[in-house]
Amino acid sequence: MTATDPHPDVAPPAGTVAVHDEVLEARAPWSQVLAARDTLRIVDLGGNQAVDFLAYDAVDPIERYSAADTITAQRNIFLVEGSTLRSSEGNPMLTVTGTSCAFHDTIGGACSRESNTLRYGHHTLHQHACVDNFLSAGARHGLSKRDLVSNVNWFMNVPVGPDGTLGIVDGISAPGLHVDLLAERDVIVLISNCPQVNNPCNGFDPTPVRLVVFRPEAR
Repeated sequence: MTATDPHPDVAPPAGTVAVHDEVLEARAPWSQVLAARDTLRIVDLGGNQAVDFLAYDAVDPIERYSAADTITAQRNIFLVEGSTLRSSEGNPMLTVTGTSCAFHDTIGGACSRESNTLRYGHHTLHQHACVDNFLSAGARHGLSKRDLVSNVNWFMNVPVGPDGTLGIVDGISAPGLHVDLLAERDVIVLISNCPQVNNPCNGFDPTPVRLVVFRPEAR
């Protein structure tokens, strides 16, 4: 793998060059400012790894990703190729321009130490969680706990039963599957490479992911 070939089976978006390429270790946080028209590619290297994700307007972070506006606008709880992540003002923030995973979750939320103890027992209190990662990544951009909202979970499988109940079950991803996100404006993105080990969202074994930022070639 090289900076211009982050995965041998997936070509870079047409007319772009890679300007950032790294492997994010299991359980780790990450943040980046994407310029308008940048594409962020997330590659699930090991398969079955949930990647928690938030986005904020880079100029005025009070405008941020809104699950409710996104779901309402597209009339679907799943994100697929062509889906647009919308802000709290209803504006486009990022668009899914390509994905080799069938769909992605908008409703499962992020694990926290508190929710872990409620679901799995007080003995899990010490375990690192996605909220910890979001706080660490967000602090680099002046964001705090009050700025955290409902997030996207790339590659995560959260089916909804006929009676409305949710499940967190084995993922539908596989090694090398990816999602491409085109920034519709300058945005701050936060990622938690989910550390959860108490349910199947990571196959009980968190693994690294690859993050590549592509930028349009100079004309």
